[in-house]
Amino acid sequence: MTMAKKPMRSDTERNRRSLIQAAVKLSSGNDEPVNMTEVAKAAEVSPATAYRQFSSVDDILSEYRFEVGCRMRDYARTLDTVGLERLEELCRCWVGLVVEHGDAMVATRSRHGYLERLREDTYYLTVQAEALLEPLQQSARELGIADIGDEALFLWNLLFDPREIFDLLNTVGLSAEQVGTQLFAALRGALTGWAAARGAQDLSRSWSNGVRT
Repeated sequence: MTMAKKPMRSDTERNRRSLIQAAVKLSSGNDEPVNMTEVAKAAEVSPATAYRQFSSVDDILSEYRFEVGCRMRDYARTLDTVGLERLEELCRCWVGLVVEHGDAMVATRSRHGYLERLREDTYYLTVQAEALLEPLQQSARELGIADIGDEALFLWNLLFDPREIFDLLNTVGLSAEQVGTQLFAALRGALTGWAAARGAQDLSRSWSNGVRT
């Protein structure tokens, strides 16, 4: 029999929340790296307590990103739409989450490529992928293009990078609604163009290998 997971003690959960809030606050708008000692001090816990909860500041920020991703996944589960309509609703949801969580979303960006992290099952990306993969596949069918797999997620991530969302909000002066509308339109075009280019490359390789399709 599988044992039920024990609930987290209230003081442990309180320390985790304090550490996450402190790490996010210190990292937001800060170009200099933040260390665990600084985060522990801001959270009013000892460094030893901080290290019992998280292995590094990056680990704390990953947990934060996971929590935001869970909100998108949970929203997806409430939707009864499919395909492009569902995808657009999720895109708008993400823009709203980025606006709500501010600079902290930028602070959680990784040095590693998106597909590398996704294919290594980076946990804070898997919940995002869970919400997006099926509507991306359905959207491909609606658009009459080939399913390009996790490369569709790559395109979504490229366009919906929090840094670029804030650029459109703060530099261009678009509203959150306009950002959602225009980035979704760009995503549709990117999916179509990517699928066409990949199909042409596959066909070219087939011909170069002497195989007629």
